[in-house]
Amino acid sequence: MNPANQTLYDRYRQYILLEQGLSANTRDAYEHDVERFTEWCESEGCDVLTTDLALLHQYTEALYATDAAASSIARMLCGVRSFFRFLQLDGMIEQDPSELLESPRLPRHLPTVLTVEEIDRIKAAINLEKPEGQRDHCIIEVLYSCGLRVSEVCSLRLSDLFLTEGFIRVIGKGNKQRIVPISPAAIEEIGWWLDIRRTVDVIPEDEDILFVSLTRRKHLTRMAVFRNIRLYAERAEISKEVSPHTFRHSFATHLLEGGASLRAIQMMLGHEKISTTEIYTHLDRRFLREQVLHYFPRNRR
Repeated sequence: MNPANQTLYDRYRQYILLEQGLSANTRDAYEHDVERFTEWCESEGCDVLTTDLALLHQYTEALYATDAAASSIARMLCGVRSFFRFLQLDGMIEQDPSELLESPRLPRHLPTVLTVEEIDRIKAAINLEKPEGQRDHCIIEVLYSCGLRVSEVCSLRLSDLFLTEGFIRVIGKGNKQRIVPISPAAIEEIGWWLDIRRTVDVIPEDEDILFVSLTRRKHLTRMAVFRNIRLYAERAEISKEVSPHTFRHSFATHLLEGGASLRAIQMMLGHEKISTTEIYTHLDRRFLREQVLHYFPRNRR
């Protein structure tokens, strides 16, 4: 990256760190997106500060040429839009060329949802004789019972637990806090895990983290949780594609099926917009259709 673009990039990084309140994962993604765009401009002999809509269309075509998925391209363009908004706010460009840049149209896929029986099978596939098994058993129960993101589970702190009151404090996207009810089953599992965790000599900076690696003695990574859950799902012979987020989807869907309001689900999931939560109404309709097809006499063969 040439010195002029490096200066723009460094100022942008400082802007999203200090003024945007983005999560660390979003910041990393945006920084990578901007770095990629800037390097492409240099390879094409273009000036970032004189970029126009036509050039952004060329960049989008270049992304398509890499065979990246439409969802990946849409996400990459989010970082580019953020960059140009910053340049305009900072007075370095008069017009934001990305204002009229359209993202790829994404097909609407309904997320995978597990039944309660499938969740129980996954938990039953964990060896509770091992300390790591007790920890992972607890993680799955917290993911499902509270509808948390995997990053929220990994960053959950001992000081965020209000088990006597039946709540936990969750730090979500954009560092936003929310209070989430926790089930008696999850509280019981946390108690069992805490008995084991107290025996671990955790590194000082992670002493307040709830879920830690017993070998590394530090916070558990998202990828470790992802790998472990995949392993347990395979052992349980679950044919569905299972990830930590699957338990969050299952939590929301089961609440809706049980009669919870969409607004309450929105608050518990930490969705900024109710439109994000509305995907679960589609899931609920699918569930109802399956029930009718399965149980209504006229549909039986």
